[in-house]
Amino acid sequence: MLKAIIIDDEPLACQIVQEYLASWPQVEVVNICHDGFEGFKAIQQQKPDLLFLDIQMPKINGFEMLELVEHPPAIIFTTAFDEYAIKAFDHHAVDYLLKPFSQDRFNKALAKFTGGLAGQSNAISGLSSPSSSSLSSLLESTALSPQQQNRIVIKDNGNIKIIPIEDIHFLEAADDYVKVITAAGQYLKNRTMASLEKQLPAQAFVRIHRSYIVNVREITQLHAHDKETYTAVLRNGKQLPVSKTGYPRLRTVLGM
Repeated sequence: MLKAIIIDDEPLACQIVQEYLASWPQVEVVNICHDGFEGFKAIQQQKPDLLFLDIQMPKINGFEMLELVEHPPAIIFTTAFDEYAIKAFDHHAVDYLLKPFSQDRFNKALAKFTGGLAGQSNAISGLSSPSSSSLSSLLESTALSPQQQNRIVIKDNGNIKIIPIEDIHFLEAADDYVKVITAAGQYLKNRTMASLEKQLPAQAFVRIHRSYIVNVREITQLHAHDKETYTAVLRNGKQLPVSKTGYPRLRTVLGM
């Protein structure tokens, strides 16, 4: 038996997925969640094989939720998202159901994960999860919502924490993660520096070094050590190196 979780804030959409699944007795719906917080907890606790996941939801959206899941199961997106996002799904081979969708399209989406359209009688134990690289590429290339541009969502000791961007002092590269530094503490985010640089507003955050992105409002001084070496001093006393390529970007934003 395949365990599935439906994560969608629309009760009617959840009901439709349940009705369509009546033709797939191999699939058992073990939970129905109506926002990303509930969905994240349900995934951690029940470890499903398959998600039916909406994107546009209250609290945190589907993309933000997926960023927090270390080993996501197979995913079928159920979405009314725009054309740009749909192209991203196509490019990264993650299946999706564009609302409103029919029983036939639903069946094809499930059959895709079984390895073909041979029929519903086939076992679906071969259902495959998305590779971490394809999912990361999808999350980084899909259009960002205004919500995501104003905050960063992180996992903190198993809980979800939403950090407004104005609370961020700077970001620091940390192997496969990024450290998010705030007055309240520091947190790890499973994203690349390049993707966060694209997400954050360029007039407020500057990539001053390959390992650092700084909130320019936190800078109090800029020290020059020689013609090519600079240090940015923040309000909390932290000193960050400014590279040769980062210095011109910082000067432009500061209006120097």
